[in-house]
Amino acid sequence: MKIYVDLVFILNCWLDFLILLSVSLVLKRSVKIRKIILSSILGGISTFFLFFNINYLFLIVMKLFVCICMCIISFNYNSFKYLLENIVYFYLISIILGGFIYIIKNKIYISTFFQNFLFLIIISPIILYFYYKKVKKMNNYYNHLYNVELYYNNNLYNFVAFLDTGNKLYDQYKRRPIILVYSKCIKFDYAKGILVPYETANGKSIIKCLEADKIIIDKNIEKKHVIFGLVNENFKIENVNMILHSDLIGG
Repeated sequence: MKIYVDLVFILNCWLDFLILLSVSLVLKRSVKIRKIILSSILGGISTFFLFFNINYLFLIVMKLFVCICMCIISFNYNSFKYLLENIVYFYLISIILGGFIYIIKNKIYISTFFQNFLFLIIISPIILYFYYKKVKKMNNYYNHLYNVELYYNNNLYNFVAFLDTGNKLYDQYKRRPIILVYSKCIKFDYAKGILVPYETANGKSIIKCLEADKIIIDKNIEKKHVIFGLVNENFKIENVNMILHSDLIGG
């Protein structure tokens, strides 16, 4: 297969640009595109060392040095921890991208260097786009998860709770926020509860509510006399058996 050095340079600049851009999005770095472009050019230039007979250990050290320079140029240097995080994610995303490209290339036949060049130019941003969307979705999911200890009727119950900003349920009598609990996860006495009316997209309804002695959120936030509503159907969120109200953790 004939190799075109100029296309190798362009391809590596493109891949480095995509990887650095992905790092900035995943880690929420405030960067200027021209700095990422400059770093990408540096990364593209470093690939020319692959065409020389250089000691393998020296090549690894050189690539690491170039990576450090690229991260500093793109994201500046705030602290060693900050720099290390940028480097780790640079290599992590590089490995993920390389792994997916390897799997996809094994499924299709590419005969020429130019076809390979076009394939990498097109498929790389698609892979990284879906990777970023998945990471964003996971971060949003885990950032809204809490471990909650609920004390009710002299018993302790442990829940995995999801903070739902759309939960606007309040006790109509004292305007207390209401959390939702999957009824099969707690022993309760219906006779001790109160009925709270609420509105849904399908109209008005009533939910049975009880008063907990207290709840402790992530062993940090303690709230007493919290109202919780009983839901007979499990929540359609993996491992979650409680829906928190945003008012209970500072809005």
